[in-house]
Amino acid sequence: MANFIFRVLLTLVLSYLCNRVNGNANFEDVEEKLKQLNKPAVKTIQSEDGDIIDCVDIYKQPAFDHPALKNHVIQMKPSFDLKDEKLSSKNEPAELAVFQTWQRSGSCPEGTVPIRRIRREDLLRAKSVQQFGRKPHEAVLNSSTTIEHRDGQLPSINTTAVALPIIVNRSAATLVTLGYNYIGAKGIFNIWNPNVEAQDEYTTAQIWLKAGPGDNFESIESGWTVNPQLYGDKRTRLFVHWTKDSYKTTGCFDMTCSGFVQTSSQHVLGGSIGPVSTEFGKQYYVRFGIYMDPNTANWWLKIGKDIPVGYWPASTLMFYLNHSSTLVEWGGQVYSSNVKK
Repeated sequence: MANFIFRVLLTLVLSYLCNRVNGNANFEDVEEKLKQLNKPAVKTIQSEDGDIIDCVDIYKQPAFDHPALKNHVIQMKPSFDLKDEKLSSKNEPAELAVFQTWQRSGSCPEGTVPIRRIRREDLLRAKSVQQFGRKPHEAVLNSSTTIEHRDGQLPSINTTAVALPIIVNRSAATLVTLGYNYIGAKGIFNIWNPNVEAQDEYTTAQIWLKAGPGDNFESIESGWTVNPQLYGDKRTRLFVHWTKDSYKTTGCFDMTCSGFVQTSSQHVLGGSIGPVSTEFGKQYYVRFGIYMDPNTANWWLKIGKDIPVGYWPASTLMFYLNHSSTLVEWGGQVYSSNVKK
């Protein structure tokens, strides 16, 4: 009798667990999401850091799930050459060899792009299937709240004093320029691996290009991040992100939704990078640049020595950014429920 009761209870518990994920998602929803995210692979690479890299036909990548890209012809490379524009500076720090871990285990054939496989446990860490791969919405405490320097003066942007909103659960240190029509920007970022204590916390070093109203802005961004809830570990990883409405309902990291068209077979979005800098040792840097193509209005991401990674297509994502960016930020951000507490 006791064994029978135990089997009944075990069946009920397993049934419950199979139909609930973090109290928010149905088991069938998880399986359907995995099928949607993970495209058929021409070749699979097992990375030494535990990632599985799928080499996917370039025209079968997640971006082409977007209805507006049904007949999209990939722009294989930008129509501009930044080297000819002499944007490099003699004051830039020397970039020591930084690589992605998966590259030591293989490479993808021509006509494919490497995509980090999303696994069931990745979705189980998310608050919901719908929220997977997205940044938390930038909830503002008080849009009229101002932040002051230690000398009591308001911070200034382009010599103009501004009031900055307090964003819940985030802290940032950024260099900001706004008020003009920017069609490109770059930043050289030191590569670190800062400690992130809780699973739902993350930290980034990145560049943002934004346009639109402050409570509903559009943003395209890239850099490195430590984000255990998204990636399942505390490694430093390359990322891209976008949103059309201040992270409310649109946008995502990497290839977890339709939004970024990858062209490079050398880079994995969400893939770990290294080596990382040490306090009293060698310093490692990576250049991130985002530039609008004047002929297509696509926003291209270049990293390292001006290597194109892919682009955010003008035809699908943006309204304000179809023309230019009006705000550029360089810096870092921390997200945690303990920020400012």
